Amino acid sequence: MAERRRGRALEDALLDAAWQQLTENGYAAFTMDAVAARAGTSRPVLYRRWAGRHELLHATLAHVKERTHLGLPDTGTLRGDVLALMKQANGTSTGLTAVMTVHLAEYYEETGTSPAELRELLLAGRRPLLDALYVRAAERGEIDLARITDRIRYLPFTLQRHEILMTLKPVPEATLEEIVDTIYLPLVRPRPPDR
Repeated sequence: MAERRRGRALEDALLDAAWQQLTENGYAAFTMDAVAARAGTSRPVLYRRWAGRHELLHATLAHVKERTHLGLPDTGTLRGDVLALMKQANGTSTGLTAVMTVHLAEYYEETGTSPAELRELLLAGRRPLLDALYVRAAERGEIDLARITDRIRYLPFTLQRHEILMTLKPVPEATLEEIVDTIYLPLVRPRPPDR
């Protein structure tokens, strides 16, 4: 006789089933009925936790994002730290990036939201990681924090995400290095004083 799932184990199983349903069949087939059937449970079990499929989708994406938790690298240089973070994301975020773009067009249309808004929802806990990375780089004299806008702060990761979307595969290491060395670092390094 199978052991009955409860609490966190049940919620993890439901969210894992929801992720499988989404990635294998797309958002159109991401229904409460389909997820319940895949999880081997009933719709009321889902509805006790989530009001509907939008809330279930948000919880599913947050669940997957949490499993792709990135650690704060400390290589001693901004270049090394950013590359290490990109390599971590390369191995864990490729599927999530593809799903958020390829599978969720109907969701964005249905809700009147955009990928940027959904990304903001998922990034809520990730900002301190980058903040710490940039503060350390400033303390080492590698960057001037006053010059680092949000667009520049996220630039290497935005370009990495673009590469993933174009190929639906992890980005080759040489491409990550090109992004950091030829595009990103020239923007953030302190400028020499005018003579």
